[in-house]
Amino acid sequence: MKFLHISDVHLGCTRYQLNESPRDFFDAWIDVLQKYAIAEKVDFVIMGGDFFHKRNVPPETMNYAFAGLSLLKDAGIPIVSIEGNHDQKHNDTEYSWLRSLSNWNLVKLIEPKNIDGKINYQAWDEENADGGFIDIGNARIFGSRWYGASANWAIPMLTEAMKENQREGAFHILLLHTDVEGHQTHPIPALSLANLKELKSVTNYVGLGHTHKCYEIDNWAFNPGSLEVTSIDEYRETRGAWLVEVNETNQITAKHVQDYRQRSFQRLNVDVSGYADAKDITEMVLEKVKREARIAEENQPQPIIEITLRGHLGFPNSNLELQKIREEAQKLTDALHIRLKNHTAPIEYAVAADVGEDVSREKLERRVIEDLIIRDNRYKTRVEDISDAVIGAKRLALSDETPDKIADFIALKVV
Repeated sequence: MKFLHISDVHLGCTRYQLNESPRDFFDAWIDVLQKYAIAEKVDFVIMGGDFFHKRNVPPETMNYAFAGLSLLKDAGIPIVSIEGNHDQKHNDTEYSWLRSLSNWNLVKLIEPKNIDGKINYQAWDEENADGGFIDIGNARIFGSRWYGASANWAIPMLTEAMKENQREGAFHILLLHTDVEGHQTHPIPALSLANLKELKSVTNYVGLGHTHKCYEIDNWAFNPGSLEVTSIDEYRETRGAWLVEVNETNQITAKHVQDYRQRSFQRLNVDVSGYADAKDITEMVLEKVKREARIAEENQPQPIIEITLRGHLGFPNSNLELQKIREEAQKLTDALHIRLKNHTAPIEYAVAADVGEDVSREKLERRVIEDLIIRDNRYKTRVEDISDAVIGAKRLALSDETPDKIADFIALKVV
């Protein structure tokens, strides 16, 4: 048995308001399907959530979804999916676009029912396009919902429900959209390793999604990462898909595949401290671009380059030649887009002044917040807890968590 595991396709994502962005996600999606599903003649494809980037799907994005799913259907390869936090239904409706695609027989959307507060699995009903698990060959594939910060609470119930629906000799797969402790890139509560490993008693393979980088745990739980970069902060992360073969004794051989069409990204950080003239800064930045920046290659997607100016200026911020730097850098590289970020500040307003040049956005965000909190005598002895509360609340809000859940999270951190 052979299958392809993908997740976080994020069709419809637009980066930096670039018209080319949605096409990048489509190109990656189609190339992966052609190279690693159709050409490899897999028995099925599993998808761990966040097929769409937004719940409200524009027509162009739906066309992209239909094109890829039709390729699989024409090849006789079923695709089984769950909803992620980006493409789940709204609270006031039973409809979502992924559910519609399931009703149109283009994808099998599997999810358990919640009956009297208990997770309940029912077998897939082809006629009604509904069910919590589906059998394909020797595989029994279970779905789950987006549990967000409640994932640790849900796992014991998922385990019990799956235990009641085991199939003798089958290869049991669970699709689960969640961060996992020690591997997350989001500073919000993650599923603990201990709770995740409860699932070992009822699964042979856990197909993860949500975190946009590749990792695996014990040759049993696998996260492929997103197919494309949704934010330049992810440009150094390994991402792709898992191509998995299972032998007659249910032993796994998994290969992480990354050779498909992707746009390259690059981040350049420049310290402007100590320069007294804006023209000198312009010259210094462009020299760095000449030495280090990616250059567009023939028949390859043009790169996107982000240049961040950091440090402390000895002259008014308005004197910086930002437009000239952007235009000249574009000429030097033939990049699709040059994003120029000015993070400089007068020395008297220094925040996170000693942070390294290539620090991640998450670490920089935390340091700025900590530097602001420590100035307040009320909270200076609880900097870490208050920072966790601020950053976690922001991430939960961006994940469309309910106000009640966000309030509960803040209360746990600041009480």
